[in-house]
Amino acid sequence: MSSFAGYRAVWAVPTARSVLVLGLICRAPLFGATVLLTLHVVERLDPRYSAAGLVSMAATIALGVSGPWRGRLLDRHGLRRTLLPSLIIGPLCWVIAPWSPYWLLLTLVVVAGLFAVPVFALIRQALLGVIDPAQRKPALALDSVLAEISFMAGPALAIWVAHYWGTAWTLMVFQLLCIAGGAALFVVNPPLRTARAEPVPGHPRSRWVTPGVLGIFALTIATTTALTASDLSVVAGLRSLEQAGSIGWVLAVWGFGSAVGGLLFGAMQRPIAPWLVVAALGVFTMPVLWARSDLSMAGLLFIAGLFCAPSFTATTEALSRLVPEHSRGEAFGWHGSALTAGSAIAAPAVGLAIDGFGWGAGFFVGGGFTLIAALTVGLLISVRREPRTVDLVNSPPDPQATELKAG
Repeated sequence: MSSFAGYRAVWAVPTARSVLVLGLICRAPLFGATVLLTLHVVERLDPRYSAAGLVSMAATIALGVSGPWRGRLLDRHGLRRTLLPSLIIGPLCWVIAPWSPYWLLLTLVVVAGLFAVPVFALIRQALLGVIDPAQRKPALALDSVLAEISFMAGPALAIWVAHYWGTAWTLMVFQLLCIAGGAALFVVNPPLRTARAEPVPGHPRSRWVTPGVLGIFALTIATTTALTASDLSVVAGLRSLEQAGSIGWVLAVWGFGSAVGGLLFGAMQRPIAPWLVVAALGVFTMPVLWARSDLSMAGLLFIAGLFCAPSFTATTEALSRLVPEHSRGEAFGWHGSALTAGSAIAAPAVGLAIDGFGWGAGFFVGGGFTLIAALTVGLLISVRREPRTVDLVNSPPDPQATELKAG
């Protein structure tokens, strides 16, 4: 069987196909709206980027709080009961917010963030609920690749539309499109766990919050740190090289490398420890500091990008194996909060490094931190030698590999 046959098997499942397409519909406008929010504040409400940064920070914190909370609701009450408040509160906020003064916009952004459609946790949980365990890796890899496409297409499309419609109308439409994707998921109502899943009595969180799970969250923070550092350093580097006009296509090449890497990683049949994948991301992020033109930066970023989507896939797959099905919504919510935490930690630290030592320091600090964090997690796992953690985090098994636990 071809190593890419797993993708065909996932795509052949009608519900999985619907979930992946709806995930694309939700995420592309979401990424676009994130860029639009900053642009809208600067152009219409307050020219200071600090004001726009406050709105972005408020939205980020609200989403970080929302993730685990809404994910736990998915586990307890299912998809429709969890999404219903989002489908009511979200449209009310985003019909008013783009036309509001600054402080009302800030308030509405927080409310909308707390009740946002839990896109990432929901899509992954729905995928895992309709596929066979053997299809888990290609399914999650395909989801990561589509997320990369959303990341590349959403902001570009948003900026283009805003040029003709203005930021207010475009922000409203893009946010409503994301909520419309959530409404479509409400109608489709895919199962969030397989038929064989059974609730575990007792206190679920105490059963799945293990050192291995915490290690996965640490690797997720490290991954986002590398990506945030690269994002900031690309802008600073190309501006310093007087090639700011190349920022868009250079970032697109980086995203394309991530999509290629995600497809290749998902097709691999041999499991690779997540900490090794994240360590590779750190290793290949640092050399971008040697770029001396937009072409050389794009080439080095393409290589680093080959490990971006695989890092997300590896951590998500390991988390899905470590956490029982009835708790995956909350676990994926915390995974999303770890992504947010990585961005929040990296942005000011990398900014200080760039201000103090030049744009190359951003790649060095981001890549170096990611490498050290990944190696630390790998070392702690090997020292602890916890059977479940070793199997699922240090060397994630395929369904036929359970006999390796003895060794």
